[in-house]
Amino acid sequence: MYSAQKLKSMNKNSLLLLVAIFALAAGLLTQRMLRTSSAFQETAKVVNFSLPDVSAEMQAISQWRGKVLVINFWATWCAPCLKEIPEFVRLQAEFQAVGLQFVGVSIEDRPVVADFIKGNPINYPMLIAGDAGIGLARQLGNIINAVPFTVIVDQTGQIVHRQPGELSRQQLLEIVKPLIAVN
Repeated sequence: MYSAQKLKSMNKNSLLLLVAIFALAAGLLTQRMLRTSSAFQETAKVVNFSLPDVSAEMQAISQWRGKVLVINFWATWCAPCLKEIPEFVRLQAEFQAVGLQFVGVSIEDRPVVADFIKGNPINYPMLIAGDAGIGLARQLGNIINAVPFTVIVDQTGQIVHRQPGELSRQQLLEIVKPLIAVN
């Protein structure tokens, strides 16, 4: 016969095992949903929007058609976003001549972004979307509302990759090098 303490311990272990199995199943289901989501599978969507830049001048994303675009949704309060920006600045300088163009889309207001840029020079266009940027990112496939969120667009304006969360230099180069034909 089992003692009361032994049964209590077994029940606790069984409960922990059940919770772990449930968490694993939920994680696998979420991962499967992200992979099979039409928002992530749809690669033919043409990106087309206009937003003001830091100087309040409207900029159409179509002006960069013919280039490979890296459109990065970000915020100054987002640590992974701030980690990506210096690498994006380096990559913009390194690959601009072969048709790679970064475009930042801030989900904050113009004064906040203008102050940030004063202390952090950025060599690519910075567009201001404010709160509307969250909706725009969702339209472009950010179904989990991640920040940062990056969309890579080919020369014809079609989305070829969506990246919720941080994007490393290596990941980015693996995606864009075949599009810009650089070795």
